[in-house]
Order: sequence, then C-alpha cells, then structure tokens
Amino acid sequence: MGYFPLYVDISNKNCVVVGGGNTAARKIEKLALFNAKITVIAPKISDEILKIKNIKILKREFEDSDLNGAFIVIGATDNKNLNSKISQICRQKNIPVNIVDDPKNCSFYFPSIVRKNNITVAVSTDGEAPLIARFLREKIEKIIDDNFIKITENSAECRRKIRRIFSEENVRKQILEEFFERCLHGKTPENIDDFVQEMRDKFDNSDRDEKEPSGSCADTNGL
Repeated sequence: MGYFPLYVDISNKNCVVVGGGNTAARKIEKLALFNAKITVIAPKISDEILKIKNIKILKREFEDSDLNGAFIVIGATDNKNLNSKISQICRQKNIPVNIVDDPKNCSFYFPSIVRKNNITVAVSTDGEAPLIARFLREKIEKIIDDNFIKITENSAECRRKIRRIFSEENVRKQILEEFFERCLHGKTPENIDDFVQEMRDKFDNSDRDEKEPSGSCADTNGL
C-alpha cells in the first residue's frame, strides 16, 4: 500500500525517544536537524547520545506517563515487549510512533534524509530495502552541491520578485522555468532585477502595478 510522504514542522515539538543505544542515536540526529525538542529515556545512555547537544536525558526506566504530550515517539529499545507496549499506548493516544526494525508496530517510517540549507529530500522504500534508500540518498547528496544550493537561493529570490509583478500563474511558471534552465546551463543572470525587467519586456508587462496582486500569496501551485 505504501506510506504517504508528508513534511511536518517538528521545530520545538516534543519528540520522545525511548532507548539509549546507537540506533536511538541515529534517530535523534535526524530529529535534531529540524530543531525538535528531544527527550531521551533509558537506564543506559550511549556515549554517542551523550555527545548530542540540546537534548533532555532521563536516565531511568520508561514510564507510561512519559508519552503524555508527545508529538511523535521513537521506540528504540532492545526489549520487544516494551517496544510493543510503547506502540500500543501511542496508537491509543493517536501519537505517531516509529518502532525501530518493527514495521507492524510503526505508524510512520524514518526516510533516508538529505538536508542541505533549505533543501530536504527524503527517500523511503517502505522499510523494505534500507540499503537502496541509502544508495539513493548518497546519489542525491552529490547532486546537491554548493552550486545547486546557490541556484536554489537565486531561484527563491527571483520567485519573490516576479510574484510582485506577474499575476498570471502560467507566466510565472514560464519565467521560473527559463531562469532555472539558464542556471543549469551555467548562464545564471548576474542581476536578478535585470532578468525580471527582461521578462517584463518579453511578456509586455511594463505597465503593471508592481505591488503584489490581491490573493497572489494563496497560489496553490507554489509559483
């Protein structure tokens, strides 16, 4: 059936990780990339976890009440019964839960993540082939180099400017595609304002009001 990929804001959200080993550490590192408020609960905590900054550590056995107010929960203990219990409590409370290496007790999976600046790419094989997901992630990491990040930043600036001028969705789409094509072929406009003016001349929009058209922020296609 597959899992629907959904990007969720976890910044300052309560993310509970039950387990203190290296597997838990890998999950914590992923959560930390997105400024989650992380609480780790386990009687033994690995040195790898202790090195991670800005997390809360409760060095003790898990208690049911630890899940109160959790936004998401990770079960990463070596106790299958405990992991199953954590999953059951979370499902009763409608809390998204991931039990490491136990798909039937998960309501979501951790994808293989590439995070560079404001670019995030997630790859998942529904938990069936993690090595393939890692392979694809490594390929994507090579594509998103410093030049690609610069293209992304320039494209974002260009998008902001054209949204203030062009109200038609199809025109904005054509302009952004042309800008991106130039960047990909090493012909990035030196001055984005000059590029925007060029597009105004091209589409005969020189008499348009430069203020953002009413309702343009609600552009559902992200253009």
